[in-house]
Amino acid sequence: MELSKITLQRGQEIEIKITDYAFGGRGIGKIQTENGLFVVFVDNAFPGQTVRVKIDAKRKNHAEAKLLEIIERSEHETQAQFQEISGGPYIHVPIEIQEKFKQESTIETFSRLSGLKDVSLKFDAFISSPEHYFYRNKMEYSFSAIEHCLETNLEKDAAFSLGFKRRGTWWKVESLNKASGLFDKEWEDKLFLIRNFLEKSGLPAWHPPKKTGFFRHIVVRKSFASNKLLINLVTSNEGVEKFNIQEIAAYLKELFGERIAGFQHTRNDNVADRSKIENGTCKLIFGQAFIEEKILGLDFQISMESFFQTNPKCAELLYSKALDYVFEEDIAKNEVVMDLFCGTGTIGQLLSKRNEDVQIIGVDIVEEAIEDAKKNAANNQISNISFFAADVGKFLKQHPEFNGTIATIVLDPPRAGIAPKTLQKVIELGAKNIVYISCNPSTQARDTNTLLLAGYELDKFSLVDQFPHTGHIESIAKFKKK
Repeated sequence: MELSKITLQRGQEIEIKITDYAFGGRGIGKIQTENGLFVVFVDNAFPGQTVRVKIDAKRKNHAEAKLLEIIERSEHETQAQFQEISGGPYIHVPIEIQEKFKQESTIETFSRLSGLKDVSLKFDAFISSPEHYFYRNKMEYSFSAIEHCLETNLEKDAAFSLGFKRRGTWWKVESLNKASGLFDKEWEDKLFLIRNFLEKSGLPAWHPPKKTGFFRHIVVRKSFASNKLLINLVTSNEGVEKFNIQEIAAYLKELFGERIAGFQHTRNDNVADRSKIENGTCKLIFGQAFIEEKILGLDFQISMESFFQTNPKCAELLYSKALDYVFEEDIAKNEVVMDLFCGTGTIGQLLSKRNEDVQIIGVDIVEEAIEDAKKNAANNQISNISFFAADVGKFLKQHPEFNGTIATIVLDPPRAGIAPKTLQKVIELGAKNIVYISCNPSTQARDTNTLLLAGYELDKFSLVDQFPHTGHIESIAKFKKK
C-alpha cells in the first residue's frame, strides 16, 4: 500500500520506525500521508527501533498505539544478561542514554504544560538511582494456563506459566526463567524451580478468560535493610482441599532458608485479576506478616499491602533533596511545616528528624494511615510531630490555631495529581513556600500553572530516576510566594 493512501483504524496492526522519544516512555513514529506527517505514539518504544504496534486510539493529527513486538533493535541498545519483561522495556538501553532522554523530554513537557518558558533555568539536579539493577522492593508475578512461549513466539494453551503478562495482553504470561534485572536476583533466578514444584501438585494455573483455575499470583516484598523476603501466594478455593500449603512452605525454606521473613496464603475467588488481600482471606503460614525497612535512619514496618517507596535507596535521595528545599528557608519558632497527603508519615518524620525544633503537622484523610503514622512516630521516638485525620480543605476550619502559622507545605499527592478544588484549598492555607513531590511531572506541571496564577513562582526543580529501565520519572518542585 502506498504511504499516501494509508488510513489507520483502531485495532489495526502496523510496522513503524521509532524516531523520537516523548515524555512518559512513549516512542514517536511518523507516517507520510497525502496530508503530511502523521504521528504515532507508541508506549515503551525507543528511538531507533522498528516495531509492530496495535493502534489503540485515533485522533485527527496523531494516533496512540501499544507495542506488540520489537522487530529491529535500536542502535542505542546493547544485549543485557537479563530476561526482558514488559515492566522494564529499556533494560537493553545504557542507563546514561535513558537518563538523557528522560531529562530532555520531561523538561520540555513541563515547560509546555506549565506555561513556563524558563524551566531549564530553574533546573537544579538530575538524581540517578544509586542502584540501576535489582532496585525494586516489591514484585508481583502472575500464573496463567495460557503461556506465550519465548522460544517459539507462539501461544500455548493448557500450560502452567508463572511470570509477567505478555505486553499488550491480559490473558497470557511469559514465564520468567532468569532474573529480570529489576527485583532480587536470587529470588528470580529460582522462580522457575518454584513454578516446577507447584505444577507437580496437579492443580492448574488460573485461566484468565475462563476465570477458573487454582494458582493466581505470587507477590514478594523485600527489605534492603535485612535482606529478607515476605511472600504471599494467592490462589482460588477451587481444589484447595487437594493443596498442601505446608509442602510449599517447606520448599521455600529449603530454597531461601533464613531469608524468608514470612509466608502468607491468600485465597481469592474474585474474578477480577488482582492479588489484593482484601479480595480474599489471608493466613500467615509461618514467620511474620511484615518486613522492616530503614529510610535515612528511621525504622518502618511494612506489611504486604502497605504503601511504601518501591526503590527505597533512591527514595532516600529524593527525600533528602525535598528536605533541603524545606530547610534552606528560615522557619520561625511559632511557624509549622505541614505535610499534606502524608499517608503513613514518612516525610513528616524525616522532617522532624532533620530539625527537632520545628513543629511538623501531618494531614491525611485516611484514618488508618494516620493511625499507622502515629505508631511509626512513636516507634522512632519522634515527639515534634502531630498527625490529623482530616480533609485538607477543612483542616484550618477545624484547627484555626494553625491559621497564619504555616511556613512551608510539603505535597506528595497520588499519580493523578491534586484535584483542582483541593489545590485551591491548599493555596488558601497561605504558606510562604510549597515543596511539591510528584510521581507524574505532567500533572505537577498542570498544577504549577495554577500555583503561578495564585501568586507563587517556581524557585527550583529537580528530577529523580526512581525507576531505571522504565519511562517513569519523579520530580521535586519548590515554589515561593511572591
